[in-house]
Amino acid sequence: MGFALSDMQVTSSGFETLGRMPARYAVEGDDLSPPLTWDGAPEGTQSFAVMCHDPDAPLVKPGVYGFVHWVLYNLPGSINGLEEGTGEGTTGVTDFGSTGYGGPNPPEGHGPHLYYFWVLALDQSLGLEPELTLWQFLEKAEPHILGMNRIVGVYER
Repeated sequence: MGFALSDMQVTSSGFETLGRMPARYAVEGDDLSPPLTWDGAPEGTQSFAVMCHDPDAPLVKPGVYGFVHWVLYNLPGSINGLEEGTGEGTTGVTDFGSTGYGGPNPPEGHGPHLYYFWVLALDQSLGLEPELTLWQFLEKAEPHILGMNRIVGVYER
């Protein structure tokens, strides 16, 4: 499958697609991960992973761009969503240099940023160790992706 959108649908009760994300999900608010729900996972899904990336962040490192806000994996294939402020799964390292969710924190006056909350359906439980970066996770997970999709929220300071 690789990195192509699938028929899986991702939604949030916290914000609409391309809608403004409430401050409760941002660093300047409660910094809680938003609730996410997905359905239509491909047949054979054994686990899920979730990530949040801001491609509008003014950061460029060799080979990468934007800012990683969340890397979450080892989620069971039996679930179809995450509650707000979830403690489920195994957390990777964000570009904040910490694990867990780190909400939107765009520079003031930089305009609106888009936050892509990706859900990946995997063909097996990978049992990966904690604290992988997004890129380390993707290197291990890419051969196992059955499908993926996202919801995009907007935040501006």
